[in-house]
Amino acid sequence: MFEDKVLTCKECGVEFVFTVGEQEFYAEKGFQNIPGRCPECRRRRKAESRGGSGEREMFDVICDECGVETKVPFRPSGDRPVYCSDCFRKRQY
Repeated sequence: MFEDKVLTCKECGVEFVFTVGEQEFYAEKGFQNIPGRCPECRRRRKAESRGGSGEREMFDVICDECGVETKVPFRPSGDRPVYCSDCFRKRQY
């Protein structure tokens, strides 16, 4: 049903491939439009919408499960436990 499509970025003019996998993802999410920007321009645009830095503010915490020092991308409120990525993944399953 789908096949790779070569598109041209409307921002930088570079050609990029809209892969079968990406098309399936778009269809699954109900997206109607094909991407107008190449992956690099999409990343740059997303970073600019976050205030230009492109990096999330990270907060230092101690994992409530194993006690290791780690960083999380949200400000802990103190009323719920916070886990390092390893302990968080273990609790997911």
